[in-house]
Amino acid sequence: MTAVKLAIVFYSTYSTNLHMARIAAEAAEAAGAEVRLLRVAETAPEAVVNGQDAWKATLDSMKDIPVATAADMEWANAYLFSSPTRFGQAASQMRAFIDTLGGVWFQGKLANKAISAMTSAQNAHGGQEATILGLYTTFLHWGSVIAAPGYTDQAIFAAGGNPYGYSHTQGKDFDETARAAIGHQARRLVEIAGKLAA
Repeated sequence: MTAVKLAIVFYSTYSTNLHMARIAAEAAEAAGAEVRLLRVAETAPEAVVNGQDAWKATLDSMKDIPVATAADMEWANAYLFSSPTRFGQAASQMRAFIDTLGGVWFQGKLANKAISAMTSAQNAHGGQEATILGLYTTFLHWGSVIAAPGYTDQAIFAAGGNPYGYSHTQGKDFDETARAAIGHQARRLVEIAGKLAA
């Protein structure tokens, strides 16, 4: 099977999606993928970020993680996106990054690559499914191949039953149930990406 080069692209305000991305990276690497863990650039004004201790602490904790670029998207043959939900959509920081990819999209460099998405929200019905489906709409424009977890493992049912992608309620622990669902999604993405790239 062709080696999978996975770009895990995330945005995190209060560290939830950072944790999700790291769990996914560990599972994908264990499944044999070469992984780049990448954050999208912060677009909120520095004064706003610095005015919230938890937001500033999260940004400080990620300073050694590279910022995602179009070159990373060209390098990868698989993608996993993770973004908080903002009013039923991906965070504006994530959308801003996506908006920089017109050039590589136009050249077809995002097409025919496996892709999946995860999200989080403050409560269990805060728009998580809408956020993931909104990202998938964008990915369909790219010509990427959506590799959602579906109901392909008991871990999906145990974690709340979201077949579109893992969604986490902010403030809840990343227990074994959460880790199993994230891990399954990452491994399934690697498996499908490997078959597509072969």
